Amino acid sequence: MKSAKSVWVRSLLTGAVLATPLVLTACSGGGVEPPAQVDAATLVQVSPTADGRTGVDPNLPVVITARNGGRLTDVTVVADNGRHVAGTLAADGRSWRSSGPLAIATHYTVHVTAANGDGRGSVQRDFTTLNSSALLTATMTPGDHAVYGVGEPIAVALSAPVHDPAARKIVERALTVRSTPQVVGGWYWVDDKTLHFRPQSYWPAHATIAAAFDLGGARVQNGLYGGAPASVAFRTGDRMLAVTDAASDYLTVYKNGQEIRSIPVTTGKPGFSTRNGIKVVLEQSQEVFMNSSTVGIAADSSNAYHLDVYWDTRVTWSGEFVHAAPWSVGSQGVANVSHGCTGMSTGNAEWFYNAFRRGDLVQVINSAGHQMEPFGNGFGDWNLSWSAWQQGTALGGPVRTAPVTAADLAAASSSTSTTTASTTTASTTASTTTASTTASTTASTTASTTASVSGSGAAGGDATRQGGAGALTAGYLRPGT
Repeated sequence: MKSAKSVWVRSLLTGAVLATPLVLTACSGGGVEPPAQVDAATLVQVSPTADGRTGVDPNLPVVITARNGGRLTDVTVVADNGRHVAGTLAADGRSWRSSGPLAIATHYTVHVTAANGDGRGSVQRDFTTLNSSALLTATMTPGDHAVYGVGEPIAVALSAPVHDPAARKIVERALTVRSTPQVVGGWYWVDDKTLHFRPQSYWPAHATIAAAFDLGGARVQNGLYGGAPASVAFRTGDRMLAVTDAASDYLTVYKNGQEIRSIPVTTGKPGFSTRNGIKVVLEQSQEVFMNSSTVGIAADSSNAYHLDVYWDTRVTWSGEFVHAAPWSVGSQGVANVSHGCTGMSTGNAEWFYNAFRRGDLVQVINSAGHQMEPFGNGFGDWNLSWSAWQQGTALGGPVRTAPVTAADLAAASSSTSTTTASTTTASTTASTTTASTTASTTASTTASTTASVSGSGAAGGDATRQGGAGALTAGYLRPGT
């Protein structure tokens, strides 16, 4: 009577263990007999070849080859941190080749089991990949588990430029976004060191969002390898949208799609017209001291100002705010007399300040000003159509987020590579900027602030932002005029 003796072959493919039975027949009078033990070192060849080798190039694959009539029945390649290397076993069982990347400066153990007609045996090898001083890391925002508006994009600032399209694909594959509820969204390469992620439309209200970056030490491009991972998490609040109509001089506030307030305002006068388009709240300050000379307005000009401004909600880094303007109450709802900001009464500005938060949406329509910049002056991401946004991804298509897990939130809490929003309680003064903050300031630190922004043309009162800590303002009408 013949019975079947099964030898199970395992191969790691995309992180999973695949089991395929190779059926061998043998004569026996009863149950399956255990195979005899043989010296597997004579049946396999492992590359890298030298046991204990160091300085192995992580770009080279691990290759296991059967010899002397042997067949591979089990292959595992695992790093000391427990991460397995994916690979593929040939259909004939004669070879195995890694398909997943190796990390730099990592010790790996290779365990191979092989069989021939005489029996089966195992062999173990180990090697360590070379180190590299050039590591690609990422600073991600927002990352403080706080509540943001539905317009807040995820921003990633890379530690080194990545320009090659193939290398950008590697970076994008290392970025994951999860959200509950799920959304369709996509990455956009702002420049060689900056990426933004946004949904097709805004984030859902009261959503939970988590994002992570993990290259696992893989090679990105010549001389550059994946460094420490990073992860962030945040939530969204109500969907708050303020629409300023520069033609009617009224600002309408919508909460979750329902109108809740209409406010008379004034926007930029001719020569200082407010930007059209969708902006995102960047930070808020109860009081900011403004000096027009820092934005190029001569001290003896009729447009000069030197004053404290209250209840300030910033929407561009070049200096556009929604703020209290008690000196122009008579023009609010009637005419545009500001230097580019949206001014309102002190009471309305305080209400707006308390109703809105970082990430909320502020839109201007029917102004003579130019369109809001998509990048470099805050978050103008929403001014790109969805089709245009998809042109910015290296992978060529949208992403559907998976639901957020408890593990995602825990990882974000323990991540050491995130940039979080900060609260400044002390007065600060920057000589290269137009404002010193004299009250509690909630500041959103974003990757989009890495480039200097020069203001000119229609915005009029804008200035150049020099350095990540400075605050800028647009122009303001003097009190009493």
